[in-house]
Amino acid sequence: MNHHFETPHLLLRPRTLEHFDACIAMDLDPHVTRYLPGPWDGGEEHRDFVRSRIERDFGEHCGYWVIFAKSAPEEFLGWVSFIPYEAVGPELEMGWRLVRRAWGKGVASEAAGRIVEHAFLGAGVERIVADAHALNQASLAVARKVGFRFVRDGEFEGLPSKFFEMTRADFDARRP
Repeated sequence: MNHHFETPHLLLRPRTLEHFDACIAMDLDPHVTRYLPGPWDGGEEHRDFVRSRIERDFGEHCGYWVIFAKSAPEEFLGWVSFIPYEAVGPELEMGWRLVRRAWGKGVASEAAGRIVEHAFLGAGVERIVADAHALNQASLAVARKVGFRFVRDGEFEGLPSKFFEMTRADFDARRP
């Protein structure tokens, strides 16, 4: 995966080991990982998980992209992902995580919206999914804002979650 993307305010670059320390530092903020099953303690399991996700080849159109503001192109803001669900599939899922200083500024919605566009127009998928902890109002709002439809309540790794989907028809209906 070597796709680079731009939005009006952001640069999205493939995530590499160059971004490892920034990803770990972001995860160490308990506010960032509050609603996520861990561990996010900087220990071996956490570091191995992040490293494995960075090094894994998810295919030509899938992967993780780090987010930078065009106004500060070296300042890590977080990442957005489009990968097989739980890294194994067969469904394809979207995800996002931001450093706290990037919250509430539209960064997640802008980055995720660009990757949704890539999923349907570049990768040609027919359906993508997303989920978030039931109490994570910010992530739930991002999912809805970029066009995901609520499907059901459920659990993810024992945590109450809301599950969403977006079909090609949903995507096409939102396009001007």
